[in-house]
Amino acid sequence: MVWNDTRGPARKPGPSSDGPVIDMTPDGAFVDAPRVPFTAPLGTKVMGVAIVVAVLAGMAALALLALWVALQLIPIAIGAGLVAYGVFRFQAWRAGKSIGGQGGTWLRR
Repeated sequence: MVWNDTRGPARKPGPSSDGPVIDMTPDGAFVDAPRVPFTAPLGTKVMGVAIVVAVLAGMAALALLALWVALQLIPIAIGAGLVAYGVFRFQAWRAGKSIGGQGGTWLRR
């Protein structure tokens, strides 16, 4: 067995070595051309953009629907408030006319 002075037993470079083997020429160029990373086809990119646009349009439509429902409830809430005020005034008027009622002066005009 041959010993290397820094790492223990000498190893032969090759597929069974621990690290990757980079094949370079003496002037620093790679022997094999570097691999180009995978890029998605144009149709896939267009479909991704279309999905994002569709999701955003759906969210905007839901927000507008919620706003429309809220705006439709405003007249109903005002009407319910007016009815409640009228019932309160009527009950206060009846309490002022009842026997033994305390009927404050703020109810009379």
